[in-house]
Amino acid sequence: MIHAALLTLAVLAAPAPQKAKPAVNTKDPVCKMTVDAKSAAVAVRGREYRVCSKYCGEALLKDPDKYLDKDGSVKAEKK
Repeated sequence: MIHAALLTLAVLAAPAPQKAKPAVNTKDPVCKMTVDAKSAAVAVRGREYRVCSKYCGEALLKDPDKYLDKDGSVKAEKK
């Protein structure tokens, strides 16, 4: 019983997860297709990125270093 109470206390005392910074990218990081505010978004490292499809979102989540620079900017938008 005491373990359950401690676990409950730990959960209640834990800080709320921080909300991801809103997406500002205009190109899908994976396929380089143009995206807009209505496009789906995925959160990576505390920042949202707009993607054109579920496939591109999954690819970005699987290997973000392939598509994002260390500062979080989208490699596809650099060119």
